[in-house]
Amino acid sequence: MQQITVVGAGVMGKGIAYSSAISGFKVFLNDISEEALSKAKSDIEKLLSGSAERGFITQEQHDSAVQNLVYTTDLTEAGKDADLVIEAVLEKMDLKIKVFQQLDEICKKDAVLATNTSTMSPTEIAAQTSRPGQVVAMHFFNPVHKMKLIEVIKGLETSEETVAYVRKVTEQLNKEMVEVNEFPGFVTSRMNCLIGNEAMNMLMEGVASAEDIDKAMKLGLNHPMGPLELADLVGLDTRLRNMEYLHATLGEKYRPSPLLVKYVKAGRHGRKSGSGFYDYS
Repeated sequence: MQQITVVGAGVMGKGIAYSSAISGFKVFLNDISEEALSKAKSDIEKLLSGSAERGFITQEQHDSAVQNLVYTTDLTEAGKDADLVIEAVLEKMDLKIKVFQQLDEICKKDAVLATNTSTMSPTEIAAQTSRPGQVVAMHFFNPVHKMKLIEVIKGLETSEETVAYVRKVTEQLNKEMVEVNEFPGFVTSRMNCLIGNEAMNMLMEGVASAEDIDKAMKLGLNHPMGPLELADLVGLDTRLRNMEYLHATLGEKYRPSPLLVKYVKAGRHGRKSGSGFYDYS
């Protein structure tokens, strides 16, 4: 394993790139937007400096990561020598399929292609490529540099060799993995979306304030973050797309809360927009 390419320089993409770079990999971070890449570069370098100053990483790791990171809008440049590609674009199946079809043409025949999807089918994505055995889902968690878990989801055709390969990468990233057989929502998203959606419905019904709902979950059930805080962190637009997919595939109990739909229509997308269930201005 030498090179990891990350496609998509949003919150998850830049987190995966950072974690890969400090773990010794050569990393190409790709996005179609120069602006997104510029922001990702600034955020990653700020996190690297802060982590080194606080002793979370060594100065050698810092210097090596800075040297190993390449930022580019050219997907061919980013993918042609990659051993592993991790796609981290929006949760839209048509977009993911388009990216994987391009990667299938660009990448080496033995390269593994992974999607960072939190809900969508790696089987459906893999079927659009000539290498379904080498396609898998690697679901990272936000913030990537702090969260230890990678949920690895096998599609129908994913080979055991691919799973073993991803397990080695996970170990080198200093993370742990759980192996999941594909089913909509996998393990974590399926549970988390239900909890978050019920919290939104309770807020809509006036059962308690957002602060008290989150406080109850943190202090009463030992959750590290309340479900409404977490939804704001993930992005309410992202959560709505997840809920719509789960509603379509798993049925009525995953119908998105009307409050979530209303907030997204109003442009209240959580932390990234400055407001969601909380005000971040």
